[in-house]
Amino acid sequence: MRETTIALVQMAPALGEPEKNLRRMADYIERICLEQPTDLILFPELVITGYELGPRFTEMAERVPGHAVNFLAKPASEFGVHIAFGLVIKERVESIIYNGVVLLGPEGELVGDYRKVHLKGEERMAFRPGYRYPVFDLPFGRVGLLIGWDLAFPEAARSLVLDGAELICVSAAWEAAQADEWRAYCFSRAYENATFIAAVDRVGEEPSYQFLGESMLVGPRGEVYTRLEGNTEGYAVAKIDLDNVRTAREESQIIQCRQPQTYRNLVKKY
Repeated sequence: MRETTIALVQMAPALGEPEKNLRRMADYIERICLEQPTDLILFPELVITGYELGPRFTEMAERVPGHAVNFLAKPASEFGVHIAFGLVIKERVESIIYNGVVLLGPEGELVGDYRKVHLKGEERMAFRPGYRYPVFDLPFGRVGLLIGWDLAFPEAARSLVLDGAELICVSAAWEAAQADEWRAYCFSRAYENATFIAAVDRVGEEPSYQFLGESMLVGPRGEVYTRLEGNTEGYAVAKIDLDNVRTAREESQIIQCRQPQTYRNLVKKY
């Protein structure tokens, strides 16, 4: 057995107040880890800054590692836990920014980051799209990261699975108006890949958006390990066994019975 404890933090970030958000994140980490040993804590998309910042994203973007990474490295090492959280990442050229997720290790070290590939609506005016789907080898298993609308594209999750991901963590800022899509995608990505999907969505409102919540941890057979209802802040913790991924794939043959030679159109733009 490869038992792993995952925590989903459903939070309403304060718009444009990164210091306040970082302090609240540290409080959540402490509270969760004092209640029970935890392997991975997952926070929502753009949890450091909030979602609707427009041109202010550029001034709040950080290099990786930077202030947010250094701040959260302390509770990560204090409690020996992995932490994944959303922020705005910038490169050496100040005007190039990404909607990203950073993964920290249990000694406070930077494990890696992921930049959102599928940008939606106004995001395309602020961010540059990412271009790869990294898979991270952690002590408990192989983990991939996605952000928000990436979940709507089956190719993204499948790419991670074909590179060995057993757990896909999704940090989202999903709108309440698309609740049915959120539920359908979470279950579909788990079923069609026989993998665990840990999907955390933010809550609260910003000037033009109301966010959904309904964070959930879904198993490779579509079983729900934990779920947060409605647009309320809080967290949920569940223990999973990553060996269930291999068992589910052996039973369903969902990966083994693929026929890649028939899928050529998938790599065409139109």
